[in-house]
Amino acid sequence: MAVAGDTSDALRALDHALDAPRGAGVPLGNWRWSVRQRLVIVRDRLVAETMGSQDGWLAARGGAAFRERNALLARLSHLTPAVLEVPDAEAVRRDLKRLVMDIAHHVQRVHDLVYDDVELELGGED
Repeated sequence: MAVAGDTSDALRALDHALDAPRGAGVPLGNWRWSVRQRLVIVRDRLVAETMGSQDGWLAARGGAAFRERNALLARLSHLTPAVLEVPDAEAVRRDLKRLVMDIAHHVQRVHDLVYDDVELELGGED
């Protein structure tokens, strides 16, 4: 499984936007719109993930990563409209901070799968 585009950069931009109202005094409406735009970019990067090797033991891990990605997309789809609609912006911000961390863990697992796939193709260490 490979990640199309740079999901890590998109996550960093989203994480930075989530912290903006706390440190910089950004108006709430601007913060909401900025976060919403970055959520769309992160969603697009997750949707663009493609399956890699279907070889042996990597196929099971790839399937688990695919299911995890779908669960993350469902959470993201639930929270995206909440950014603009829910009055308690701080509660939405906390939920999104958790989601950013969970997506970052997912991205790392996908990168590990890609590494393991390449290592398997090249023969790995003996």
